[in-house]
Amino acid sequence: MKRAVLISGVTAIALAFTAASVTAKPGGGHRGERVSFEQLDANGDGFVTIEELQAQGQARFAETDTNGDGLLSAEEIAAKADRDISDRVAKMIEKRDTNGDGLLSQEEMQPNGDRAARMFDRLDDNGDGQISEEEFASMKKHGKRKGGRDGDAETENN
Repeated sequence: MKRAVLISGVTAIALAFTAASVTAKPGGGHRGERVSFEQLDANGDGFVTIEELQAQGQARFAETDTNGDGLLSAEEIAAKADRDISDRVAKMIEKRDTNGDGLLSQEEMQPNGDRAARMFDRLDDNGDGQISEEEFASMKKHGKRKGGRDGDAETENN
């Protein structure tokens, strides 16, 4: 019980201190860069302290505050979002560009493995092989997954 409370507290604090960078990410940061445990554990002792969490949040804020005035303008947040998008696009091209030409064909953009089928199955609540307007609206409104589990509809990264 004590461990669950501690983990919840650490998660809440990490979210609070990284809010500035998350708001700069498209889609609320859902698929943006995530901070690893190793990055948070600045001194490498195997534990994350409140001071280390605060330092991470301050570093992200400072990275976005390009003029160093201690305030974030709309332009600074937009510039950070643009940098994040550019980085994500470059990584996507690097990952998917199988022929190395620096461009992505339709074939290279296709979902890996059976990802498209899994996404379709999640939307097809009644399993009839078709997605009705109601099923689509339900997913969009509630983020409902197949099997009655509610939550975000984020798919696996493949």
